[in-house]
Amino acid sequence: MALRSALCALRLSPSCFAPVACCFLAASLFVGAGCESPPAKPPAPSQPIGAGQATAAPQAPAVTSPSGFGPAGIEVLPLTELVQASGPDQGTQLNVYVSLLDAFGSKIKAPVVLRFELYDYVQRSAEPKGQRIAIWPDIDLTNPAENHAYWQDFLRCYAFDLATQAARGRTYIVEATCMCAGGRRLSTDFMLRPDN
Repeated sequence: MALRSALCALRLSPSCFAPVACCFLAASLFVGAGCESPPAKPPAPSQPIGAGQATAAPQAPAVTSPSGFGPAGIEVLPLTELVQASGPDQGTQLNVYVSLLDAFGSKIKAPVVLRFELYDYVQRSAEPKGQRIAIWPDIDLTNPAENHAYWQDFLRCYAFDLATQAARGRTYIVEATCMCAGGRRLSTDFMLRPDN
């Protein structure tokens, strides 16, 4: 009962709250004042720079490209076909459509070097690539203008017309190899049937 009457006396007396409020205010200012430390000063040079000495230029931080946005895969599209060439020698022409894929599976443009090879198809074999029929010179796409010349924006792929002496009406294996800037190689095989 005495505790209850003491609490009632404190509630009724506003003069009791002034010292308590001052204590809480002082405590909060004391606690909040020392939270941050002052910024550190750079260390002073150990030796003064003389008139004949040059200062080193500050180096910019190394810029790295975000991971996942470079080529992570290559695919030959089913549009690839072996057609009769319209040139003077009337040979055949391999029209190859190639997509480069990033780590998320999106089709991208990239500064790479591409190599194409054509192999005979071996039926009922663990290794369907038989004798190599043709290999073309590497196509350098590291130059932006050259890269853009082969790019088909509406298909989101590169298109190449490669002259060959391969006979139409047979099945072949097209191997596409992508040589990336860091020395990494990506490769894929595509079965080119007569109906392609």
